[in-house]
This record gives sequence, structure tokens and C-alpha cells, in this order.
Amino acid sequence: MTAPWTADTGDGSYRNPVLYADWSDPDVVRVGRDFYLTASSFNRVPGLPVLHSVDLVNWQLIGHALQRLVPEAVYATPRPGCGVWAPALRHHAGRFWIVYPDPDHGIYVTTATDPRGPWTAPRLVLAGRGLIDPCPLWDDDGNAYLVHAWARSRCGFNNRLTAYRMTADLTRPLDNGMVLVDGAAIPGCYTLEGPKWYRRDGWYWIFAPAGGVADGWQYAMRSRSVLGRYEPRIVLAQGNTEINGPHQGAWVDDWFVHFQDLGPYGRVVHLQPVRMGGDGWPVIGRHGSPVTHHRKPLQGAPICAPPSGDPFAGGVPGPQWTWPANPQTGWLLDRAGGLRMACVPWPSGDLRAVPNVLGQRLPGPRFRAETSVRLAAPAGSRAGVVVRGKTYAWIGLEHRAGGTVLACRSADEPDGPEYDLVPPQPVPGDAALRIAVTVADGIVHFAADGVEATFAAAPGGWIGATLGLFATARAGTAAGHADFDPFRVAARQPSHSGEAP
Repeated sequence: MTAPWTADTGDGSYRNPVLYADWSDPDVVRVGRDFYLTASSFNRVPGLPVLHSVDLVNWQLIGHALQRLVPEAVYATPRPGCGVWAPALRHHAGRFWIVYPDPDHGIYVTTATDPRGPWTAPRLVLAGRGLIDPCPLWDDDGNAYLVHAWARSRCGFNNRLTAYRMTADLTRPLDNGMVLVDGAAIPGCYTLEGPKWYRRDGWYWIFAPAGGVADGWQYAMRSRSVLGRYEPRIVLAQGNTEINGPHQGAWVDDWFVHFQDLGPYGRVVHLQPVRMGGDGWPVIGRHGSPVTHHRKPLQGAPICAPPSGDPFAGGVPGPQWTWPANPQTGWLLDRAGGLRMACVPWPSGDLRAVPNVLGQRLPGPRFRAETSVRLAAPAGSRAGVVVRGKTYAWIGLEHRAGGTVLACRSADEPDGPEYDLVPPQPVPGDAALRIAVTVADGIVHFAADGVEATFAAAPGGWIGATLGLFATARAGTAAGHADFDPFRVAARQPSHSGEAP
């Protein structure tokens, strides 16, 4: 089956986005011939995904740097919009370093000699609420520094960058910090955040976005002194393109990797060429606006994309799947082929509050996902496929007092209850229900056993919508289980004949 999206056009060029999925707030580092990317993951577990490429266009998911969110007890249940915000990825002294923020707790550091892991347990190095988007810098003289932004929602202010002198191993700050850049002093600047710190050709550079996720722009700032006055310039903005809010990312070689917010698809990743202008400032994209197509940075890499479909080899989900909270033992059960999920009893039937929903990012603009589900559980249990954000809808099997039904239900208001999208249909109790979910332009089309329904996907808390599998039971009932067959995902071409997308 064809991948839902590939950026490599096969003729030596690429199309944007290079990653058409929610790999939010990307940062990239080059080590030898290899590029590595990490991204914010918010309340997804495992967090801090690590991707690998040899050409900045074709990417593979090779693991996660954070296996569980800390503090663990805080993330035992879903906390949308919390967790891992924009991280920084660096290679220094023979190790990979990821510095990431939790806006409610502070700034953490984890390291590894191999980006595939294992990574060290996260270490809190700066405690406090509102500290976000950190980035370290090791200077040529051996001194280390850390810059970060602020989240108004946690501390009451933002639009400034604060810097600290740090120990070389980033274990602690050596001073109380200073305001390195005050966005209020830059005409037209607001919501300055996401700094990435570099040293090139005798200049210290800070790349930092402003203006907000959906409509912002990208600054480059330079100084001859690491803690000196930084001169700003806007180097990337939407211009007359359709690429809204192009900002927040990584300057690597002669390229800039950034995101674009696409609502239910999340923050997708673009790649822009960079050249240095005659005045010594970087020029990104085409005269400071994003390009949609360009020649690849390097040739010869095989065409690939992060996984979406999954055979569930050995009964184990692939690395593309995450939970919305720290998982517990017993959520997944042994099965020789396919995936077996326990029907875990929960007080709430609202799938936004249930932690044992196994989910993945929407993997492209138009795709079709298929699987089959069987439900072996008492009355009050249900299992199926869900598309979940601040609102959600699902299709699957539910055991009710009168027997098993094919149900398709939605909660289409952020705090609203579930209701039937279509009337429930009786099915045999041992039925294997085949489910197809088609997504096109953010519209979800559910189909199973002749039943069809449509739902408009919505983003979650700072993330895109999640395509997920779930199995739950009513609180106080005995647990059963649900079996899912291999999960198949393929690109879906636009329809011109009026049928469902």
C-alpha cells in the first residue's frame, strides 16, 4: 500500500511539507552524513520522537527519547496541552542532548551516545512554571549557556528571551539569568518564543519565531557577543503564499526546517533553502517567503516516510503509536497475530479522558485506514477506531444489555456529551467488524458493515487530531478484551465522482 505522503518527487526534487504530520516545533542536528530531528510531543507517551534522514527530505522514525512523562503521577491521566513543549536537539562532547520544557514544572535534559537510545532519565535543571522552548549553546571557549522563552498562560508574561550561564554538563545554572532579548523593544513583535542558538562565522545567532502559531513569522537575530545586544530581522514570513505562520525550527547547513499549523493535521514540517545575502543576513526560501518545491539538498537517498500502517508483529504496536498518558501494565495483552487490547474499566466514557487510547498522528492530507475488531467482553464494553481532538467521533462494537451493536458516536462540542451519529445496528456477538476510516481535507468518513457517517476532525491541546484504537469497559465491570487485525493505511486520491472520499 502506498504511503499517505512522500515528499520526494523522484526527480531530484522535493515538495513541501517534507513531513505531512504533526511533528511539531522541529529541531534538527547534523552529525557526519546523518540528520536527526526531534519534536515536541506534549502529552503523548512515549515522547520526544527521534527521526533520521540523510537528505532532510526522507525521514524515518527511529525511536523516542522519553519513555514516560515526569512527574509520573501527574501524567497518569490525559493532560492535553501539557507535557513536552518545544525541545532543542544538539550534539556535543560525543553525546546527543535534548533539552525540553514542561511549562508546569521546568526545563529538563536527557542525553544519549546513540540517538536510537537508550536516553538518560530526564533531569530537571531549571525548575519553575512558564519556562519554555530552551536551547543550549556551548561556546568555543568551553563556556555553556541556555536560553529559553516564557509562557504567559503559566507565568503571566511572555515575549522575552532569558539566558543563563550553565555548567558544561548543563546540570545547573551559574547565575540567576538575564533578559537577553526583550520582544517589547522590537517594533511589531509579540509572542517571541522558540529560540535556537548558533555560532557561525564570528557571529552569535538566535533564530526565534513571533506572532503566534498560525500567523507568525521568523526572526534571525545576531550579535558579536554571546550575551550582547542582538539585532533582529524578519527572515521568513507568509508573504503571498498559502503557507501560514512559517516559523519555529532549525537552521542546519544551508537549510531551514520549520512548521506550518494545519489545524487537525497539526504542525507539519517544511524545508526551505537558505543563502547568505550580501549584507551577511540569511535569506530563507524565495526572497523570504516559503517555497513549495525545490531541488533536494542531497541526492541518492531512498524514498521513505515515517510508518503509519502496522502489522502488529508479535502483537506489539509499532513506534508510531503513543498513549495520551503514561501507560499501565495490562493495557496490551499477548496475541500471536494482530493487537489485543484490554477493555479497561474507566469512570468516564468520554474518550478524551480515557488514557488507554492507542493513537498516531494523521499521516497525510488524504488517506484511508482499515482494520477489523472483535469484542470479547461483558455488557458496557466497547472497542473501535476513533479520531480524537477537542472533539471526537468513533465507530466500532459495543456490548449493550440487549446484545452487541455496531455503534458510531460523536462528541462534537469541546465539553459536550456523546450521541449517536447513526442509529446502532445489531450484529452477532462474535462478529469481526471491518472498519474503514477515510480522511480528506480534515473530514473523516467512517464506514463499517453498510453504516456510514461523517465527522469534521478537530485539533487537540496544541496537537493535531489523533487516529486511534480503543477498548474500554464501564467502571465496576469485569474486563474483557478486543482484538484488532493489522492496521492498513494508504494514500487516497481525490474523488471526482461524488462518492465518499
